[in-house]
Amino acid sequence: MRISKFTLFGMVLLLFSACQPPASSSTNNSPAILAAESFLADIAQNVAGTRLKVEALMPVGLDPHSFEPTPRDVIKIADCQLLIINGAGMEAWLQTIIDNVGGAEKILDASSGLTAVNGDPHFWLDPHNVIQYVTNIRDGLTALDPPGRDEYAVNASHYILKLQELDAWISAQTQTIPVEQRLLVTNHETFGYFATRYGFSILGSIIPAFSTDAAPSALELIQLMNAIRTNQLKVIFLETGSNPQLAEQIAAETGVRVISELYDHSLSAADGKAPTYLAMMKYNVETIVSALK
Repeated sequence: MRISKFTLFGMVLLLFSACQPPASSSTNNSPAILAAESFLADIAQNVAGTRLKVEALMPVGLDPHSFEPTPRDVIKIADCQLLIINGAGMEAWLQTIIDNVGGAEKILDASSGLTAVNGDPHFWLDPHNVIQYVTNIRDGLTALDPPGRDEYAVNASHYILKLQELDAWISAQTQTIPVEQRLLVTNHETFGYFATRYGFSILGSIIPAFSTDAAPSALELIQLMNAIRTNQLKVIFLETGSNPQLAEQIAAETGVRVISELYDHSLSAADGKAPTYLAMMKYNVETIVSALK
């Protein structure tokens, strides 16, 4: 009989749990909260404040599209009391885990209430969408920990003000770029919501898909290079951790510059350029504006 890796994870979970003390509470007996991605953990921590600790499941720098949970990750998911996910298909790996070890009732979909355009899950690259994330997280934490209702409400209100300020700042920064120069080519299709919000046009993507697991055809690459030449594009943007090989080939053919340090799926380390969601967005905008002016 063939055993899938997630069935094996479930077996490991049972063996591990039988030998370990319960891990559903932290040392101060507060609920164990996980967020799938690092940027989502930061957003949730701003709502949780000092009352709860939110841990990121994925380490910083990891592409969530290629995330493969380890047995220890599965144990964390099984033991936590709330798992906050981006939703809209971003965490495709999660369903198999839930099927094997359960826990669907403790999943909070941060993007619930937002409508995906053509299946695009990258809502968070428009800070206005993150207001909905904050509202959903506030309600989820309140349901889990009713005595903290007032603290979560205040924290959420304060963070929403910061998101509104960020949105206004991005609008002001991007308006310094002439409209005809607000053209983006990225590694894969991530900046759709950002482009719509701030008046950019997506000229194309090296990987014409919402996931980095896809691959472009030769024809798609030729069409992209033709579009770059026709529009006299200056730069291609890649997210950190992406393979630059195709971008470098396109650059050699078209003369564009490759910028390979946008933080769109993950925060940086604490001492890096994008240690929080707000810092991540500011860094990305400054990089884009500087390159396109």
